[in-house]
Amino acid sequence: MWWRNLTLFALSAALIFTLAPAQTANAAPQKKEYLTDSESDKIREAVEPGERIKLYISFAEDRLKKFQYELSRQTPDRRRGEMLNSLMNDYAGCVDDAADQIALAREKQADIRASLKIFKSKGKDFLDALQKLEQGGPELDTYKDTLEDAIEGTKDALADVDEAQKELSPAPVRRKPS
Repeated sequence: MWWRNLTLFALSAALIFTLAPAQTANAAPQKKEYLTDSESDKIREAVEPGERIKLYISFAEDRLKKFQYELSRQTPDRRRGEMLNSLMNDYAGCVDDAADQIALAREKQADIRASLKIFKSKGKDFLDALQKLEQGGPELDTYKDTLEDAIEGTKDALADVDEAQKELSPAPVRRKPS
């Protein structure tokens, strides 16, 4: 009889020690795999969705510049295709997360008008650059699928921006006392 209690205790202890690390790991916020530690810290420190939108757009711009730099490099690298696809996926992730912040801001009824203007302006520039690459960029076959995904993601994000701009009421106009 005593061995049943010991077996039950051992099974319970094993279950507790097995599940405890999984629960504490899930309790921490998930780090985006395409962000550096300092970028993740900046996102975490940004309180308002509008601030986060600006950060994600600046990170997307950085990824796109790095992508264009990698394309222009003359030194061949055996992992070049992997690097190009990774940078394009990172860009798309930043744009998608910025668009997710729009939905969050609308839910919280936060004022993100300035961030939307920046997003729309930069987003159009991003889309132009991506579409030029699609027309016949160097080594297009290497990154064509991720490029198409990035173009689609950028178009969707810009549609979200347009929808949010229409939905947001204009800023109140202060009247002079008469």
